[in-house]
Amino acid sequence: MKPTIVLVGRPNVGKSTLFNRLTRTRDAIVADMPGLTRDRHYGTGKLGGKPYLVVDTGGFEPVAKDGIFHEMAKQTLQAVDEADAVIFLVDGRNGLSAHDKVIADHLRRSGRPVYLAVNKAEGLNLGVITAEFFELGLGDPIGVSAAHGLGVRELIDLVLDDLPDAGDEEKEALHPKFTIVGRPNVGKSTLVNSILGEQRVIAFDQPGTTRDSIYIDFERSGRRYTIIDTAGMRRRGKVTEAIEKFSVIKTLQSVEDANVVVLVLDAQQEISDQDASIAGFVLETGRALVVAVNKWDGLEQYKRDWIKREVERKLGFLSFAKLHFISALQGQGVAALFKSIDDAYAAATANLSTPRLTRVLLAAVQKQQPPRNGLHRPKMRYAHQGGVNPPIIVVHGSGLDQVPDSYKRYLERCFMDSFKLQGTPLRIQFKVSGNPFAER
Repeated sequence: MKPTIVLVGRPNVGKSTLFNRLTRTRDAIVADMPGLTRDRHYGTGKLGGKPYLVVDTGGFEPVAKDGIFHEMAKQTLQAVDEADAVIFLVDGRNGLSAHDKVIADHLRRSGRPVYLAVNKAEGLNLGVITAEFFELGLGDPIGVSAAHGLGVRELIDLVLDDLPDAGDEEKEALHPKFTIVGRPNVGKSTLVNSILGEQRVIAFDQPGTTRDSIYIDFERSGRRYTIIDTAGMRRRGKVTEAIEKFSVIKTLQSVEDANVVVLVLDAQQEISDQDASIAGFVLETGRALVVAVNKWDGLEQYKRDWIKREVERKLGFLSFAKLHFISALQGQGVAALFKSIDDAYAAATANLSTPRLTRVLLAAVQKQQPPRNGLHRPKMRYAHQGGVNPPIIVVHGSGLDQVPDSYKRYLERCFMDSFKLQGTPLRIQFKVSGNPFAER
């Protein structure tokens, strides 16, 4: 088991910058704005001589009694409880604050080893800017610059020296990785918490609560999964803040990184063009899809019937996807949702045998031949699998460059019905055989 190092500090002291430095990634969104990070963000440490996990936390406001900062503080305390070591980050340019003293008291009571790092020390006298932080009583402060790398290697080496080795890590087996997407405030984070059975991410009645894409590993019924909570996606014209643009980019990247996408819709609102736009993007990426209509509890029957008609009318192009009506808050329908996720993952990663593909192809052609192109009719000889996630079927033959899209959709339906590929789109590629005597 890898040791866990948690980064704690006031808002805007540079925790996310240090997280990116330790993981050698840009997974955490960084901007000169307090309270940008809200949920716990896990990553694998790449800097240092031992393997370890590093956790980025939101700005710690221990005096907050309600609101989003109170929820962020609860997330930070949960992370500290899981930690093997804590790096307490303070701002060397702003100096010691009353909040730093309160946080230090909390960390002392936690019983975890705490290392005090004075950030933003580049270009300054380390002895001068660290002197006042001795008052916190957490040992010798270490001057660092997360943005420029000053003192970061020394800091992490000091932390790792006191931590046990991780031991032999088992090779990770392939497992379903699914992401939750949808418009803001449709209940994505609530669904994540319902699946996990704990308040793992902040679910708050405020659009735009989630900003980062949060990757969470867990087990269910003895099987391993990775769930990704994402920021809500609004219409492009309504996205004005740079931070929200970064959040949307993170969401799009997580869709491409996943095997299965769960599209969450709000049953208490009409199915909008933005819902269709998000579904269209998922379809373009070729990811398996499950549609979850949330907030289904408490709706009158006429409203339920209307929502079903709206989904069928506006999202008819998602006929391959399984549709579920759930209540994330009450936990209703979550078990059935998981079965569809498993089925969609199995369909997206299925291995299709070449002989059977060819038999299905020839049977489909015999039932309905492709239309003529002038004097000649396209000839399809055999098919084989060209990839997974989504499944790609390569059809070989002659004159296939003129096969219309309508016939391609017909073949897709034949293959999906024959192999029972529920929940995943399918791609067909035509490969035209060349005439070996053409140049003679």
